[in-house]
Amino acid sequence: MSELITLARPYAEAAFKRAKETGSTGKWTDQLSFLSSVMSDDRMRKAVSNPKVRRDVLAQSFLGLCEGQLDPEGQNFLRLLIQNQRLGLVGEIAELFGEYRAEDEGYVDVDVASAFEVSADEKSKLSKTLDAALGRTSRLKVSVDKSLIGGVYIRAGDRVIDASVRGQIERLAKSLWN
Repeated sequence: MSELITLARPYAEAAFKRAKETGSTGKWTDQLSFLSSVMSDDRMRKAVSNPKVRRDVLAQSFLGLCEGQLDPEGQNFLRLLIQNQRLGLVGEIAELFGEYRAEDEGYVDVDVASAFEVSADEKSKLSKTLDAALGRTSRLKVSVDKSLIGGVYIRAGDRVIDASVRGQIERLAKSLWN
């Protein structure tokens, strides 16, 4: 996985730099997200990885599929990825782009999984606590995961806080086996 991130990084950096220059980070986010969802389809991944498919044919087909979703710069970026055989990295590129944007705009996306529904008041308190701990504004995405049994599992970038009962049981089991 880290190898894919390494390959995707120059493309994400270039896209982010261009988006900042043109004031279109939102548009680029949408375009990269769209390309990433298209590439999540198994048939698309097979077509892109097929060495018998000519790059120019793939580019025309892909541009036709993305008609109305990509501006001219997005189309050029797509052609570049196809030409360099890096279209399969578009998910990682989109992820890195999102991280660069969050860093630039001073927020962090935080995924919170809870064993039970989280009230608005609890979300507010959690958000304030995370803001202080992370040193920037947190944007919470809360989901319910019954397998946690109790507690919460929080992921903010590369930081993870596992305060779930499931996590405690796993750590206890690990310590007993070692």
